[in-house]
Amino acid sequence: MSGHALVCRLDNAGDVLLQGPAIRAVAAASERVTMLCGPQGRAAAELLPGVDEVIVYDAPWVAFEPCPLDREETLSLVDRISGLGADRGIIFTSFHQSPLPLALLLRLAGVPYLAATSVDYPGSLLDVRHRISDSVHEVERSLSLAESAGYRLPPGDSGRLAVRRPARGHPLPFGSEPYVVVHPGVSVPARAWPPARHAELVDELVQRGWRVAVTGAPGERELTARVAGAERPEVADLGGRTTLAELAEVIAGAAAIAVGNTGPAHLAAAVGTPVVSLFAPTVPAVRWRPWRVPHALLYRDVPCAGCRARRCPVEGHPCLSGVTAGEVLKSIERLARVREEVAG
Repeated sequence: MSGHALVCRLDNAGDVLLQGPAIRAVAAASERVTMLCGPQGRAAAELLPGVDEVIVYDAPWVAFEPCPLDREETLSLVDRISGLGADRGIIFTSFHQSPLPLALLLRLAGVPYLAATSVDYPGSLLDVRHRISDSVHEVERSLSLAESAGYRLPPGDSGRLAVRRPARGHPLPFGSEPYVVVHPGVSVPARAWPPARHAELVDELVQRGWRVAVTGAPGERELTARVAGAERPEVADLGGRTTLAELAEVIAGAAAIAVGNTGPAHLAAAVGTPVVSLFAPTVPAVRWRPWRVPHALLYRDVPCAGCRARRCPVEGHPCLSGVTAGEVLKSIERLARVREEVAG
């Protein structure tokens, strides 16, 4: 169907990972696939099966703390896209994002066919203006857009998340011994379970005989050190010590992961590791829960659910602070048993 397809998702790593099934559908009918993503999504884009090349653009209309519009950088992007010779562009977005600024740039670059999901009237910017309910998972949303443009998953592709595994064989933190991953960091503060609760969870896991790998990005070293606590052989502080590909291997080797609604939850789904999701209901679980992997959603029902707040305005952050370490421990051990039974 397509010689060279350009697929686009301009926000974070988790968002990029969730486009994986739709991108595989595009790749199945294309000779080449280039992905345009934001700087926070680059490492994830490089792991997606079906992607042949990655181009990075820091779009000033996407981030919560956006960069200023840089005229030269933007025109340089237009020139680079023009040089690709892509004959089709698929712009993936979440329900609250507009595809039209990027559609304008891609039209300037000469991409002859563009498809996107758009509430706003696109004029001549889109060839396919797709519409879909907001109450669907992000994976379903992107697959629906791809299908509207004529792309379907090939036979035998279940539509689960997947990543390439270039770091396969990366040393696991405890060798062959079983362990759990605890990932305390999140990209949005309102989605964070308190660090003290994470530290309590690590202690309870150790008391129950588990080894624990505490993971985090380079900017989260202070957080992971606090959660890991005093140095001990049962706990490995991996904060800032892994690439995303290496983190995938650490998660893949774990019995389960405890994590908020953030990128590593979707990375875990991509490698098949059960997820205990400390899921702040600031956004609906129907859109963002771990996709097609055993998981548990832990939170407290609150009247302000769906607020989309980046910082919780309610004293005490009740939707997550009410979740106890004991509840998380119980869910981890239940899902770890499920994984063990499946593996057996």
